[in-house]
Amino acid sequence: MAPLAPGRPPACLLTLLSVVAALSLAAPGLAAGKTGQVTVFWGRNKAEGSLREACDSGMYTMVTISFLDVFGANGKYHLDLSGHDLSAVGADIKHCQSKGVPVSLSIGGYGARYSLPSNRSALHLFDHLWDSYFGGSKPGVPRPLGDAWLDGVDLFLEHGTPADRYDVLALELAKHNIRGGPGKPLHLTATVRCGYPPAAHVGRALATGIFERVHVRIYEESDKACNQYGAWEEAWDRWTAAYPATRFFIGLTADDKSYQWIHPKNVYYGITPVVQKKENYGGVMLWDRYFEKQSDYSSYIKYYA
Repeated sequence: MAPLAPGRPPACLLTLLSVVAALSLAAPGLAAGKTGQVTVFWGRNKAEGSLREACDSGMYTMVTISFLDVFGANGKYHLDLSGHDLSAVGADIKHCQSKGVPVSLSIGGYGARYSLPSNRSALHLFDHLWDSYFGGSKPGVPRPLGDAWLDGVDLFLEHGTPADRYDVLALELAKHNIRGGPGKPLHLTATVRCGYPPAAHVGRALATGIFERVHVRIYEESDKACNQYGAWEEAWDRWTAAYPATRFFIGLTADDKSYQWIHPKNVYYGITPVVQKKENYGGVMLWDRYFEKQSDYSSYIKYYA
């Protein structure tokens, strides 16, 4: 089946897109084959250890903390890091950055208390992110992680409607791309279910064309579109063809007790030879540090990525 082309951005966004182009997120160079890039999610289980420990492992080239799981029309925000001591996370972020490991914040997740039903709610979310986790500051707005300045935002949108304006949020983030000077981009990523095409609210955001990376999860048991034999390969072909300027990461679970876990030998012989044929292959995304710490999955995957 031929790959589907992504939808064209709405007409009202075209002028803004042209303005943003000069400020757009740093586009990675395209290269087929191994990249050595491994992103891991951290923050879903206190037993996973500290963020500092994750970065000191030497296994990861980016860490995504998760989740900012409440936002939207009601004006409330909530960061859920599963009982981790927030007072220590800020210093750990700086430590990771000093080792060359960028740290991103994932918004959304598996809960149901988030939405962006209007342009206004999208801009309010941007203000919250900028003032609470990035370079902004505003009296009365708390900074849960202190003065640490994160490196990016990841959209992990398990539910939504076609009316949600994640495209507006993405464009606003792109306009504020520079995090601290030349050569320090704000990484804009999305973590998506395997099946293509994406849900409308995700597709609307990706249609802006400004996402640096997309992590395609092939481990979701509930994702019927990719549970059949070979289905993930067709989906991977369609994703990578639809957004040729975006780097794609194959998302694997490190939970060796999961039905969807793939043995490292099968990753080496069956997964990486397929995904690395694409010139916009980016690397591997692992879910998550807690499972990773138990299975030591990345000690193999790092050398296959």
